[in-house]
Amino acid sequence: MNDRFLKACLRQPVDRTPVWFMRQAGRYMEEYQAIRRKHSILEVCKTPALAAEVTLQPINRFDLDAAIIFADILLPLQAMGLNLEFIEGKGPVIDNPIRGEMGIVDLRPVDGEAFAYAGEAIRQTLQALDNRVPLLGFAGAPFTLASYAIEGGSSRDYARTKNLMFSQPTVWHQLMSKLSVVVVEYLRVQSRAGAQAIQLFDSWVGCLSPGDYEEYVLPHVQNIFSALRVEGIPLIYFGTGTTGLLPLMRKAGSDVMGVDWRVRLDEAWGTIGFDVSIQGNLDPLVLFAPEKEIERRVKDIMLQAGGRPGHIFNLGHGILPNTPLHSVEFAIECVRRYSTASSRE
Repeated sequence: MNDRFLKACLRQPVDRTPVWFMRQAGRYMEEYQAIRRKHSILEVCKTPALAAEVTLQPINRFDLDAAIIFADILLPLQAMGLNLEFIEGKGPVIDNPIRGEMGIVDLRPVDGEAFAYAGEAIRQTLQALDNRVPLLGFAGAPFTLASYAIEGGSSRDYARTKNLMFSQPTVWHQLMSKLSVVVVEYLRVQSRAGAQAIQLFDSWVGCLSPGDYEEYVLPHVQNIFSALRVEGIPLIYFGTGTTGLLPLMRKAGSDVMGVDWRVRLDEAWGTIGFDVSIQGNLDPLVLFAPEKEIERRVKDIMLQAGGRPGHIFNLGHGILPNTPLHSVEFAIECVRRYSTASSRE
């Protein structure tokens, strides 16, 4: 197997910097669009053969060092009894959002059986991958799941979420604990089906102050990583807008910290410490720029990494729709061009 990605997760020497992209299977690819013309997002996520096919699409097209299973971070909320839909032009919508303590009490307990489709998707994908590259599983982190569950969808200010957090902290922690238990169940299914690494997406936690993150979020993320540690696979923690939270997020207990483009990679790594791997951090919109600019930005990130063991090249968030395929391929070529073997501490 090409195990550069797994080695980099554990800060082991590699012959060149591994690269994969968040949301690398998705709307920018015609192959994906062809499937989506026939099936909804939820149908693809819950049909193992389709999820496996979509997961493989970027691996078959690009020289990537890891695959990530096609799924959605909100699937655990649906299993807990929230009505999830994906509406064109609006994204995910929950028509029975949590509005207080009773909404939390009504959330269904969920065990691994509810996610049998995810385990089967992992198994089918691994069979099709045939040891070409490692396969990541993933889930949404409790705060990010809570924000969708409470807001009923995406939000700019997370007003309802923060109101519950600030005004009813006991109720808030009850919700976060329930979500954490389900996230662990979901990720255990993926790990035990064969996923070789796990990424926890805390996409929107950057809206919090360091003090609020430490009080209302960090203990629950620590519980998740602690529970998953026995799985014996690398754990990645990622969020956007988290420059001010990075030292605290490091305390959550992951092997790899993902960072976005709002902070220099070398500064972020220095902040969290070079005893942990780092993933990132090209702005996804750079992939719409001319090749000369893409090359300049990739080279700069590689120089910031400095050849240290433990750098995984990625975007600072997911690939955007309409991203040119040739730009994705060119960015990967640039990573290869400016990559050097990592062997020194």
